[in-house]
Amino acid sequence: MAPAITLAADTPTLSAANTGFMLICSALVMLMTPGLAFFYGGMVRVKSTLNMLMMSFISLGIVTVLWVLYGFSMAFGTDSGGLIGWNSDWVGLSNIGLTELWDGTTIPLFVFLVFQMMFAILTPALISGALADRVKFTAWALFIALWVTVVYFPVAHWVWGSGGWAFELGVIDFAGGTAVHINAGAAALGVILVIGKRIGFKKDPMRPHSLPLVMLGAALLWFGWFGFNAGSWLGNDDGVGALMFVNTQVATGAAVLGWLAYEKIRHGAFTTLGAASGAVSGLVAITPAGGAVSPLGAIAVGLIAGVLCAMAVGLKYRFGYDDSLDVVGVHLVGGIIGSLLVGFFATGKGQSDVEGLFYGGGLDQFWKQCAGVAGVLAYSLVVSAVLAFLLDRTIGMRVSEDDEVAGIDQAEHAETAYDFSGAGGGAARTAASTPAGPAENKKVDA
Repeated sequence: MAPAITLAADTPTLSAANTGFMLICSALVMLMTPGLAFFYGGMVRVKSTLNMLMMSFISLGIVTVLWVLYGFSMAFGTDSGGLIGWNSDWVGLSNIGLTELWDGTTIPLFVFLVFQMMFAILTPALISGALADRVKFTAWALFIALWVTVVYFPVAHWVWGSGGWAFELGVIDFAGGTAVHINAGAAALGVILVIGKRIGFKKDPMRPHSLPLVMLGAALLWFGWFGFNAGSWLGNDDGVGALMFVNTQVATGAAVLGWLAYEKIRHGAFTTLGAASGAVSGLVAITPAGGAVSPLGAIAVGLIAGVLCAMAVGLKYRFGYDDSLDVVGVHLVGGIIGSLLVGFFATGKGQSDVEGLFYGGGLDQFWKQCAGVAGVLAYSLVVSAVLAFLLDRTIGMRVSEDDEVAGIDQAEHAETAYDFSGAGGGAARTAASTPAGPAENKKVDA
């Protein structure tokens, strides 16, 4: 997220253009959470489809309320020790003027806070993909509430809040490589190390049940990501938001090509799942870097992320952690790649005058990026694991073995994603009502 900037020498005044732009971007980011639900929902087996949809959708309810009550204050309020913010006037959002501007910008405070709300909603939803097929819905909902309170809100302050330690250090994270993707990926790893593997992991086939749903979800994510990334400059008076928009498209396209090329060489085929996953890996990697690199740099970021994330998703089989839908391989690894590559590809002509190694700036920014990555990763990993451990020992995190095998949708939601009881249409009814010989009856029964 871009730091608050003053776009003119005099006191900023409200810009209707920037305000409208940011409201549209906020809506685009909101769309990413349902998009993620479809993306994850298509990747699981039929018996877990609704549960994956609900694990994303419930974040829209829980985090929205907590953001209003205290989340925005914790993330963007007055700094305390570089670790947390607080502003009692923002608790409940009841003491904010309708035309009050966000610090140094031309958009209302209400617009900034709702844009940031959508980031807060999406981030815990990202974690859910790692936990597919085995987590109680009540435990998951409680985990979201606790996690955003003790992990996301503080980390958002570190990275984007005035006075946050990463912000003051000079860590570049344009739209969430550390605060969103590394944060969510590390949390996913911490939780799955506590709750363990799915029944049948590495033994039973666990293929996606609907690749069309996966592609739909990936397309919605790609579309919404333009608001996620370009909107993070909080306006476009100086062209940086437009640069980020272009780099988002460029890096994502390059990542699709990188992932598919690796997949063809390694596995002999260009898969639909690979194309969708490659797109997401590129979107993740360009998120922290896109305001600092050129379009050529964005191609490099995308290609590197596409190849390395494709390689990383296989690590779960080597090391034995059950990251169901590759949250660690795509979001954690992609976030790390994008964040660190800022230290090499920053041109000094985008969001700041910081130059990376390849543009004569040495390794100074790279080491700052390393500090930001390491701090967020370690904190999120440890605290998330502790939260999962406490919930597992109290209310229990996992459904019963019988419910997991039979299907978490029916056990947790009393529904199924697809009702086949009336399927078949006229042809099936005609076949059933027409007298047939033994051989034909066998075909109908089958």
